[in-house]
Amino acid sequence: MNKFEAVGRISKDLELKTSQNGKSVLKFTVATQRKFKNSKGEYESDFLPCVAFEKTAEFISKYFSKGSMIGVTGRIQTGSYTNKSGDKVFTVDLFV
Repeated sequence: MNKFEAVGRISKDLELKTSQNGKSVLKFTVATQRKFKNSKGEYESDFLPCVAFEKTAEFISKYFSKGSMIGVTGRIQTGSYTNKSGDKVFTVDLFV
């Protein structure tokens, strides 16, 4: 089973885009705070790269903004590409 759930805050301004085939796409990052403190006694956060499509993307971009608390569920998808320097870059995206 490939499923995740996360609750956190949207970390940047949202920008709804349209793909080449005409579908709405929204890429955004959710900052989630860890449950434990580090050695300095501070909470750290993880920044989760999320992708939403069509109605979900439109809904999020309409009703949420930077700093909004959001709960997301979806699946994890990995990938890779070769950057301009010729290095292979591995990616992890959370499809919500």
